[in-house]
Amino acid sequence: MTHSPVPPSPLRVAVVGCGFISDIYFTNLLTFAQVEVVACADLNPQQAERAASQYGIPLVLTPEEAYAHPDIDLILNLTIPAAHAQVSLAALKGGKHVYNEKPLALALADAQEMTRLAEAKGLRIGCAPDTVLGAGLQTCRELVESGVIGEPVSATAFMANHGHESWHPNPDFYYQPGAGPMFDMGPYYLTALVNIMGPVERVSAMTRATFPERTITSQPRAGEKVAVNTPTHIAGQMAFHSGAIGTIITTFDVWGSNLPLLEIHGTEGSLSLPDPNTFGGPVRIKRAGGEWEDVEVKRPYAENSRGLGVAELAQALQEGRPHLASGDVAGHVLEIMHGFLSAAKERREVTIHSRPAQPRPLSASPLPTKSPTTELAHD
Repeated sequence: MTHSPVPPSPLRVAVVGCGFISDIYFTNLLTFAQVEVVACADLNPQQAERAASQYGIPLVLTPEEAYAHPDIDLILNLTIPAAHAQVSLAALKGGKHVYNEKPLALALADAQEMTRLAEAKGLRIGCAPDTVLGAGLQTCRELVESGVIGEPVSATAFMANHGHESWHPNPDFYYQPGAGPMFDMGPYYLTALVNIMGPVERVSAMTRATFPERTITSQPRAGEKVAVNTPTHIAGQMAFHSGAIGTIITTFDVWGSNLPLLEIHGTEGSLSLPDPNTFGGPVRIKRAGGEWEDVEVKRPYAENSRGLGVAELAQALQEGRPHLASGDVAGHVLEIMHGFLSAAKERREVTIHSRPAQPRPLSASPLPTKSPTTELAHD
């Protein structure tokens, strides 16, 4: 990537998209010393006003004003997935670094255009999930790299439930192209595996959509029908560049499951990983010839720390090094997910062309936080 100029410290952030997920970001980002949330923007001005009032954010802007504002360094893109590429491309054209909620984009071509533009302008792209920086998954990475389970041979990832129509007020999107269980939850599982085991070089898969329509049972739209236009059961195989083989199933077509969430199996033992949509444990290990045992999780960020990836990106800019929750890894994960769908549709193995560098582990020392007096200024 082209060298990024060192920005002011703290990094000045504007949040675009002030819906439900934004609250945990605001709460956490107000505590990190590396960032200062200076503006809120939303297509619904009332949402931006609410967030600014609740969290003490000085500016309420339109998204277009945020992209052009001279006192904003990074756009935190918390819009709906269908808008991720549009918002990020506009922000990059305005000279801003960007950090997206997952997935990086829906279309692979859009993600590639974002990367090209960022490189041309010397800007950074970050992307959730930053759960991979949490205590649980960082502990697992430390264990794998210590060699305690030997050479990784295989990994399994299972995300199995019956979808969103029983609890989400507007579940339509989850059954349309660009969503489904793979694009909705796959980024958590795949990002964890790529961070711990390195990049994937080829994939194969089978898919189906078991139910052609779904009936909403949640309020306020109970009884409405949703047409299903994307696969809702995806079973994929991955060949990692290291030689390990991975299996993933993401499904909205089952009523219950006792499957493990994530496991990595090596020549000398097996590792049970925590839910990759969380930051903490539990972590369990079974050494050759032994029994399953719990591993104490000592690393920082076991609580819900969404926004950690933004703060770490700011620190990386100051230190002139690559950031960890990177657009390169997110783009690789997006290519893998598209690869599964293409492999199933075309009944062939698909080569994954991107090959991101495996991010280094997060430091075991917590990032600096603001003083209590600084935090009180936002109350």
